Amino acid sequence: MSTTGAIAHLTVKSPDQMQELGRRLAPLLRPGDLVLLTGELGAGKTTLTRGLGEGLGVRGAVTSPTFVIARVHPSLTGGPALVHADAYRLGGGLEEMEDLDLDVSLPESVVVVEWGEGKVEELSENRLHVVIGRAVGSDGPAGAPEDDVDDVREVTVTGFGARWADAGLPALETC
Repeated sequence: MSTTGAIAHLTVKSPDQMQELGRRLAPLLRPGDLVLLTGELGAGKTTLTRGLGEGLGVRGAVTSPTFVIARVHPSLTGGPALVHADAYRLGGGLEEMEDLDLDVSLPESVVVVEWGEGKVEELSENRLHVVIGRAVGSDGPAGAPEDDVDDVREVTVTGFGARWADAGLPALETC
């Protein structure tokens, strides 16, 4: 069982900031990294992944892979490809995900799986788990206009395994 490495906690106040978080996280990623994204519908998982794609310099528009299950975005800069998968419609665990051959893609790519919690952790004991909590109604900051509250997200980035012990995750909090 893998152990928890570094953790970063951030408040993200807009979709643009979520995408920027993805751009800031991208330089920490390398081939073989598995990233799990957890959050309710509309929380910002695909927006974060769009920023990762920009930061990694990959080809193609990063959009939700819900209906195609997985998309591969090759690198335009000689870096790793981005494999963006969505496990939302998949009811099973790793067995059902195996049809996507993520284990084959993982060594040379950065694999991002939306809704992957409880389904793909076995692919790597070294993984990054991003949990996006959405502030709803009165859960937002006191005095904030309701429209502003709808965009506020609390994001926790947790590294599991030795790979993430000193990978610089806490620096995300200060940018």
